[in-house]
Amino acid sequence: MKFQGIWIYRRLILVVLTPLLLLPIPLVINTKVAECAFTLLVMAVYWLTEALPVSVTALIPAILFPLFGIMKSSQVAAVFFKDFHLLLTGVICLATAIEKWGLHRRIALGLITLVGVNPGRLMLGSMVGCAFLSMWLSNTSAVAMVMPIVEAVIKQIISAEGEAREQRKRALTGTSNMGLQLDEMDRQDEKAKEKASFEPGPVEKVDFTFEEMDLGFPDDSEDQRTPYTQGPYRTKQDHMLCKGLSLCIAYSASLGGMTTLPGTSPNLIFAEYMHAFYPGCTSVNFGNWFIFCLPISIIVLLLSWVWLHWLYLGSNFRSVLYSESRYTEREAAVAKVLREEYSSLGPIRRQEIISMVIFFIMVVLWFTREPGFMPGWAALFPDYAGYATDATVALLLGLLFFIIPAQTTSDGYETLITWKDFQSCMPWEICLLVGGGFALAEGTQRSGLSPWVANLMVPLGELPPIATVSIVCVIVTCITEVASNSATITIFLPILGPLAESINVNPLYMLIPATLSVSFSFLLPSANPPNAIVFSYGHLSTWDMMKAGLGVNAISVLAVLLATTTWGMALFSLDTYPDWAPNHTISNSSALPVFSYPH
Repeated sequence: MKFQGIWIYRRLILVVLTPLLLLPIPLVINTKVAECAFTLLVMAVYWLTEALPVSVTALIPAILFPLFGIMKSSQVAAVFFKDFHLLLTGVICLATAIEKWGLHRRIALGLITLVGVNPGRLMLGSMVGCAFLSMWLSNTSAVAMVMPIVEAVIKQIISAEGEAREQRKRALTGTSNMGLQLDEMDRQDEKAKEKASFEPGPVEKVDFTFEEMDLGFPDDSEDQRTPYTQGPYRTKQDHMLCKGLSLCIAYSASLGGMTTLPGTSPNLIFAEYMHAFYPGCTSVNFGNWFIFCLPISIIVLLLSWVWLHWLYLGSNFRSVLYSESRYTEREAAVAKVLREEYSSLGPIRRQEIISMVIFFIMVVLWFTREPGFMPGWAALFPDYAGYATDATVALLLGLLFFIIPAQTTSDGYETLITWKDFQSCMPWEICLLVGGGFALAEGTQRSGLSPWVANLMVPLGELPPIATVSIVCVIVTCITEVASNSATITIFLPILGPLAESINVNPLYMLIPATLSVSFSFLLPSANPPNAIVFSYGHLSTWDMMKAGLGVNAISVLAVLLATTTWGMALFSLDTYPDWAPNHTISNSSALPVFSYPH
């Protein structure tokens, strides 16, 4: 009982004990590096344990840096609000309009219907639809939109399986009404019963045909004869399909979000870090990032689908190629439900068309601002090079949602979105978290903590660069399972940048794989909000997620390493040390090797 009482206050104990236990670091060493390290360690513990809300922990630099004399309070405040926040504001305006007018539902249902309702196709279609939405919306919003649709499909599958089984029983007994048959059997003698029963030949044919049509699932005929008692599922194959579909939604949201710079917070944090500490780097833009990450997402999505299909549906992939004419009873029932769901949306509305057009224009302007292989529209302003960014585009078009009339009301008209709509979607906690991360990064630079940590990690420079990057990816992937994605990348960016400089490696060669690896939190329900949302529907256990997530993690890390050492080399010039990166001089620089990059 005493331990239980202490456990209730575990967060309070962590909040109090952490700075007390770490206090000897600044008191004994008494340098700016030690004081900044104290701040970093306290924030890291709070972020990892969530003893305080992550956005509240992000405010700690505003308190400790002025007290330690690392940065003035006004300087800390100045780095809290960056170009990132303006870009996020414009993107949230778009996401708010898409959600408000139901365009997301039309896109998701359309993609799933287009792919088909065979179990394997249904998993693939759900992954593609959720991944596409998460490219432009937050991962959490994408899962919250798609998962209810998938849940409705799951319920229909379970219901359709029951109806199909009843039909099979009726076929086996030669009657279409089991109640009438039982009455008949009570009234007839044994000879009449035998006459009413179904002949063996047709029985074998009907049963074989149904099972043959129901491809895509593991062979569990024994489970079909044995009652399945776990949850509301009629058979084990129903439960396995529910698990597979749920995991597809959770994983595809994270994989789709990493494809675009505004798709997930770690990408935006990385882009702002590059803008702040490597202002001469112009290769990190929407177009280059999309070209680099889209093949990664496609590769990982397809291989993850194969992995989940094998894990939960079996190794028979031929059924995916079957046409609609070979649908089983339950697949036909699911197709009917999806068609009804899509029909219930009605014809596309004017508000949806406007949102789609603005979305399309926003993407085109992002791509063509500085495409790299040709002059972009930013070249129209030669006297103001670098002034307009992706945030400029996002804000300009985001503002239109507050101007364009959507529908008339009794006292005038309502615009596509209102400030109340925007407030309900705007992740203010992310704004504070990212701002605190920028302040922490600035403090580590000014205090000298980043170069100091980089010096400690110089022995990694004796390894080939790809080995160093692989170690970084594995470490980041492990830590992001227990810490928020944004907090993880915020901690690692100011360490990995100077590390790359100290071993004479292009900083992008370290930072891009690390940033992408932050999104690979697939093992635990608490690892990220998409996992938690999917887990809350009750189809999965923690072991299910860990077993499937290990495979997806391995696939994802290997795909990132492949991209980094192939098309990433040409796209970002990763095989050369760039002019925009400083020459990071350290005391034992003469012992540092210069690496030749793998091609």
